[in-house]
Amino acid sequence: MSTSIEQPGVFPPAEDNAPLSSFDLLLKRLSQLTDAPSLEDLHDCLGGLTVTEEDLRPHKGFKAGTYARHRVLRNQFVELLVLCWRPGQRTPIHDHNGSYGAVRVCEGVMWETMFDLDETQTLFYKSAREWKPGDVTGADIPDIHQLGNPEVSGQNLVTLHLYAPPLNVLNTYKVGSSEVGYYKPDEFTDGAGI
Repeated sequence: MSTSIEQPGVFPPAEDNAPLSSFDLLLKRLSQLTDAPSLEDLHDCLGGLTVTEEDLRPHKGFKAGTYARHRVLRNQFVELLVLCWRPGQRTPIHDHNGSYGAVRVCEGVMWETMFDLDETQTLFYKSAREWKPGDVTGADIPDIHQLGNPEVSGQNLVTLHLYAPPLNVLNTYKVGSSEVGYYKPDEFTDGAGI
């Protein structure tokens, strides 16, 4: 079944009447952007999206030692990724260094842990949440968080990530420390992109 999504703001309308899946329509609209969407636009995009197993299949693959990143689309305004996680795999604690993003859980259960910096710029635990299939969460600037597939889940996790602007170098952190490290996600991303 073909579904279309209408997005306000910077998302141009579809140019033809050919039926497209919700996912294909999103890709088309993202590739035609003329300006950066807001965090609310990203959240609305992923929240109103129908994602099928067929949509994910070309971008789905797991690694033994760490979660796998598969680029679906990247241009000057946005980056769309599919991340695949085995139980127990997680990101480093990080911020997006000037980018904001939305994440949709497609399969499995995702844990998100939020952190903050105290007056001495030392990182501390703030809160945690569990996200299930169809749930969408967002990370604004300067949110610091960690995402992962809990070991106790016993199942794989697949998530869809949409960032604006595209990710470059992320800042990484450790609880109880004021030191900031750096992580270049492109070094761990499979696929040449679009």
